[in-house]
Amino acid sequence: MKTILIVDDEAQIRDIICKYAVFSGYKAEQAENGMRAVEMCRAKAYDLIIMDIMMPELDGFSAMREIRKTSDVPIIMLSARGEEYDKISGFEMGADDYVTKPFSPKELMLRCAALFKRSGGGSDTDKPYVFGGLTVDITARIVTVDGKRVDMSPKEYDLLFYMVENKGIALSRDKLITAVWGYDYYGDERTLDTHIKLLRKSLGAYSDMIVTLRGMGYRFEGENALS
Repeated sequence: MKTILIVDDEAQIRDIICKYAVFSGYKAEQAENGMRAVEMCRAKAYDLIIMDIMMPELDGFSAMREIRKTSDVPIIMLSARGEEYDKISGFEMGADDYVTKPFSPKELMLRCAALFKRSGGGSDTDKPYVFGGLTVDITARIVTVDGKRVDMSPKEYDLLFYMVENKGIALSRDKLITAVWGYDYYGDERTLDTHIKLLRKSLGAYSDMIVTLRGMGYRFEGENALS
């Protein structure tokens, strides 16, 4: 499991990124400023760093400069400023990507996955999951049932992909809603149940792979033939 270091002087932002990172299958650690980030990187190797630019004690650019003296770890810079010269400066100093606040945590996690893939650290989700006649290719966002491609809504895809990546694990309704709809979702659980019903219909003969856990949530059951 890859470990991401999240560096930002705002605790709320760190916590949000941390929660999304964990839901995406990563470990996450936090640093409240650039100085602390440099100290942590000297003591431990991280797989990726998400770092704000404007911070007390040591700003993100200065921290990145220190980290780059001993490590080529992928770094995504966060900034409330979107000026082109800031981005150019960041890339020239060694940043791998640049995200302007406010940002989508889901998009940020996709950027992390893309960096891991480019750096040769792609995850097992690069390979399709095969459960008999059901094939789930998360990278290509393609699902086939007995060789026929299935068209589903974006949320159905997201829901299936999350459950497949966590196959065999009991997933509460709250966890599924948070992972697929986000922390700011305020609808009721019937939305999830409706999407599960639609998803089962799309899976046809393989609908029983989605098991209902009464009073709790759901679990995806199936043996991946390519594992």
